[in-house]
Amino acid sequence: MKSDTMSTRVAPDSHSRADNEFTELLAKAGIEVNGNQPWDIQLTEPGVPERVFAYGNLGLGEAYMDGAWDCQAVDQFICRALKAHLEQHIQPSRLLWHALKYRLLNRQTSNKAWEVGEHHYDLGNDFYETMLDKRLTYTCGYWKDAETLDEAQEAKLDLICRKLDLKPGMRVLDIGCGWGSFMAYATEHYGVECVGVTISKEQVDWAKRRYRDLPLDFRLQDYREMNETFDHIVSIGMFEHVGHKNYRTYMEVAHRCLKEGGKFLLHTIGKNDRSTPTNAWIDKYIFPNGELPSVGQIGDAADDLFVVEDVHNFGADYDKTLMAWHQNFEAAWPQFKDKLSERFYRMWRYYLLSCAGAFRARDIQLWQWVLSKDGIEGGYQRVD
Repeated sequence: MKSDTMSTRVAPDSHSRADNEFTELLAKAGIEVNGNQPWDIQLTEPGVPERVFAYGNLGLGEAYMDGAWDCQAVDQFICRALKAHLEQHIQPSRLLWHALKYRLLNRQTSNKAWEVGEHHYDLGNDFYETMLDKRLTYTCGYWKDAETLDEAQEAKLDLICRKLDLKPGMRVLDIGCGWGSFMAYATEHYGVECVGVTISKEQVDWAKRRYRDLPLDFRLQDYREMNETFDHIVSIGMFEHVGHKNYRTYMEVAHRCLKEGGKFLLHTIGKNDRSTPTNAWIDKYIFPNGELPSVGQIGDAADDLFVVEDVHNFGADYDKTLMAWHQNFEAAWPQFKDKLSERFYRMWRYYLLSCAGAFRARDIQLWQWVLSKDGIEGGYQRVD
């Protein structure tokens, strides 16, 4: 494993125009090339500025994976860069096709929906068991009164149960159920029955073994195939895989599956500007075909179908969640380094830390929406 800060640096004796522009750009965020602060970038190979100006966030992330640059605190570097809006000064023409695909194509069709499961979620249950909490909850924790990752995740699961006002005997649908942490918690603590759908075979196999004694139904199934009714519906960290071409379809599925008087809780990461294309590096290496929604896009999709009862933003908590995952990942890496490559290590590390930096900069958000079909009589009472 390489150290956080590489010992070899690029000699500053001859600078290209790109080098100078890169140095000046980073200075706007208080970042120094080969400086001494934890957030300063250390260039270990030539050509990093050219890669960034040509490919934007894709070039930056790939250069890190290749070991061409390093940083003692990648999360702080990304946070500073985003807070200074440095991306607005970079217009990578080579990513034009990526932006066009995002706008014009449906990259989350019924066939393509399975790609993220195979690429990301089927990476290995043993890998995720070392990184996540004891319930394998792969979404933002709720840190209001929590001290540990396990406490934060259990607090989030209980928050959702209370927002839905779950009662024994109710039947709940979980769209994008993951490893079943919500379903199991809701059943154990609130006496409900749950059906969960996911596009990850590994998740279904693990959950069926782990919770074989609970009234839980795990299905390897695309959400668009659901046509049953439930007292309540949850979707926790799955809407990021739906795509803007399918937002309306997704809401229509939830509407037809929700009984009158029921509530639909949507827990999703979101972006501040609907016109922002998906991060090209995340799209290529972490979540294929993923896309973050904006508030307006969710509202448009719910139009005429749902009453928006409540929107709760606790995106800052994702920073703490990701840093906890990163700490677990680093501690567990020695048991995986012979099976997974050094490049994978740097990729996964960059994924966790860059996302933590993005949430810290408030560049992306975490929302919980509570929706009802016809409005809750007397109004919805916020739970937190």
